Amino acid sequence: MPSLEHLIGTFFDTVWDVMPIVVILLFFQVVVIRRLPSHLKRLLTGFVLVVVGLAFFLVGLEQALFPLGETMARQLTAADFTGQDPTAEVDWTRYIWVYAFAAAIGFATTVAEPALIAVSLKAQAVSGQALNAWGLRLAVAFGVAVGVSLGTLRIVTGTPLPYYIMAGYLIVIVQTWRANRSIVPLAYDSGGVTTSTVTVPVVTALGLGLAESVPGRSPLIDGFGLIAFASVCPIMAVLGYQQFTDWRRSRLKKHQQGDKTCN
Repeated sequence: MPSLEHLIGTFFDTVWDVMPIVVILLFFQVVVIRRLPSHLKRLLTGFVLVVVGLAFFLVGLEQALFPLGETMARQLTAADFTGQDPTAEVDWTRYIWVYAFAAAIGFATTVAEPALIAVSLKAQAVSGQALNAWGLRLAVAFGVAVGVSLGTLRIVTGTPLPYYIMAGYLIVIVQTWRANRSIVPLAYDSGGVTTSTVTVPVVTALGLGLAESVPGRSPLIDGFGLIAFASVCPIMAVLGYQQFTDWRRSRLKKHQQGDKTCN
C-alpha cells in the first residue's frame, strides 16, 4: 500500500503539472474575455476532483498497472513456460500465449478506455444514431488487439519497427482513398483516443517487460513501439468496419431490388 506521504507528494506534483492549464484558462478568461466564468464554485470543485483523481491514478499506475504488465510478460516468456533455450536463437512460435495475452489485454483496455467511450457516444449523437457507439468501440478494440499482438510479435522476432508502421499507414492511405468521407475523420480520431489513460500504461509495461525477458532484446530499442501499433491498427479497423457495413448494405439493397423485380 502506498504511504500517505507518497500520496500527498503525488498530489502536489499533479497540482504543479496541471497548473499551466489553469493559468492559460484564467488568462484568456480574465484578460482576453474579461469576464469571470459562470458556475465558478462548481468549476473549482471539479478541478479539485480532477487533481485528486489524477493523483490516485498515478499512484495506481506505479503500484499496480506497470508491475502487472511487466510481471505477466516475464511469466509468459519464462524458459520453463515457453521451452525456449536462452542460449539458442529465439523461436517466435514458442510465444503464442504472449500474442494471445497481448490481444486480450489490448481489447479489454480499449473497451474500458474513457476517451473512446466519450468519442463514440458523441459520434452516435451527432450522426443521429446512424453510427452505433458500441459497434465503434468494438471495432476500435479489435484493431488495438490485432495491433498490440502484432507489436509483441515484432519484439519477439526483433524485426525493424519502421517496416510495420510504413506498411500500416500505406494500408490506411489506400483505405482512406476508397472510404466514405464521413467516416475518415472519426477513424483517425479513434486511433488517437485509444492511446490514453488505461491502454498506454498497460501496453507500455507489457512491451518493456517483454523486451527485458526475450533473449537478445533491448528494452530501449525493442520495448517501445507498441503504442504505434495501437494507434494505426484502429484506424484500419474503423475504416474497414465502415466499408464492410456499406458493402453489406449495398448487397442487401440489391437483393431487395432483385426480389421486387421478380415479383
